[in-house]
Amino acid sequence: MNGPVRAAIPYARRGAAHGALWLRHAFVMMWARRVRWLLLLLAYYAIMLLIHSVPYVGSLVAPMLKPVFAVGFLAAAWSQERGEAPALQHLFKGFRANLRVLLPLGIVFGLGMTAAVGVTSFVDDGKLLGVMSGAAVVDAAFLESPDVQVAMLLGALCALPVLLASWFAPALVVFQDCGAARALATSLRAAVANALPIAVYALLLFFYGGVVPGFVAAIVAVLVPPEIVYAVAVIVLMPYLALLIATLHVSDYVSYRDVFHPDAGPVPVEPRGTGDAP
Repeated sequence: MNGPVRAAIPYARRGAAHGALWLRHAFVMMWARRVRWLLLLLAYYAIMLLIHSVPYVGSLVAPMLKPVFAVGFLAAAWSQERGEAPALQHLFKGFRANLRVLLPLGIVFGLGMTAAVGVTSFVDDGKLLGVMSGAAVVDAAFLESPDVQVAMLLGALCALPVLLASWFAPALVVFQDCGAARALATSLRAAVANALPIAVYALLLFFYGGVVPGFVAAIVAVLVPPEIVYAVAVIVLMPYLALLIATLHVSDYVSYRDVFHPDAGPVPVEPRGTGDAP
């Protein structure tokens, strides 16, 4: 006899404007506890750097652990919503529950992204793959090469299904008790159904993560002597980029909540400017 059929997990189809709302609500939520979120971010990247430094296995293990740590950021956001400040112990929540389900998500993500980059070799003779693997460097000739530009577009298109399947998957595992396959399938369906807000979100990410830093760097290059341009640009941009990345981690929770719990209402946030006051 076949086992019981599990009902499909319901989700909402949101309008395009919700892509901007995800970032806005995530920023307000992050800003209310900005010091705590930045400390979590610093701890996460320090741990990932340490893992990457392990010879032979580090580069293989790190992608597997991304969904595990993603659950940590989700737990921190969930706790903040309920009046608790984000804390370092939240970062390791995924290791204490659902680990056997989260690791396959990381394997699928790593294999999918590797395959997407590998496909580009058919159009650019491995140039993009060489840069991604560290065997080559980015220079003007690389960026201006038509076949590299086509390869980037092809790689992005090939990676899109993996990105969409991974979008909500960690949250579905931890909040909906999904298995890996069900989480990936449900995430893919929900992400495709919400293609418009996700497209707006991606465009805003390109603007805030690419256009704004590029504009600031260009201004620094005009105002600062050439020998210290890089150092000044890093000093100016690092706080901004750190806050942006922290906001993106919070937005994983905000977007999941908006799509899979549409009746819960707006995300409650603390007043702006409270910082990390008790």
